[in-house]
Amino acid sequence: MAELVTAHTCALDHATREAVRALLFEEFDDMAEEDWEHGLGGVHALVLEEGVLAGHAAVVQRRLLHAGRALRTGYVENVVVRADRRGRGHGAALMEALEKVVRGGYELGALCAADDAAAFYAARGWQPWRGPLGALTPHGPEPTPDDEGGVFVLPGALAAGTALDLGGRLVCDWRDGDLW
Repeated sequence: MAELVTAHTCALDHATREAVRALLFEEFDDMAEEDWEHGLGGVHALVLEEGVLAGHAAVVQRRLLHAGRALRTGYVENVVVRADRRGRGHGAALMEALEKVVRGGYELGALCAADDAAAFYAARGWQPWRGPLGALTPHGPEPTPDDEGGVFVLPGALAAGTALDLGGRLVCDWRDGDLW
């Protein structure tokens, strides 16, 4: 039987944080310290199966610029399901928990999907961003064309009269490592 737990980073004990970190580095060949850091400071969803960490995902706050506004965005990071526990609905359970956080607490949800995960997010209602992408860097705004096609958004609690132009420009805030 699987158990879903949600908690802020500050509520995760050291052993749990280390188990999540270890799982991410086991499952992703290209995992870097910056990637791990990107998932801290927000709400974590964890799937435990028979006391074993089977999956993890986190949502952290970022600011994305679109149509002259800085949107308070719940950005999904560090989504992983242990290879031997896949196909049991754990990914869907993790995302359902985080989507509830996004819809209730943010104007927008966003994530950067790996190619093999794009269909999963699209089936959940996440929409691919079709317009140009960029980032606010220490040197000013710069385009990030390599990420185009991989960024997905989920409308959250958008203010009345706020519309998303999925073909418009979307710019993320700066951070070390992968920008999206």
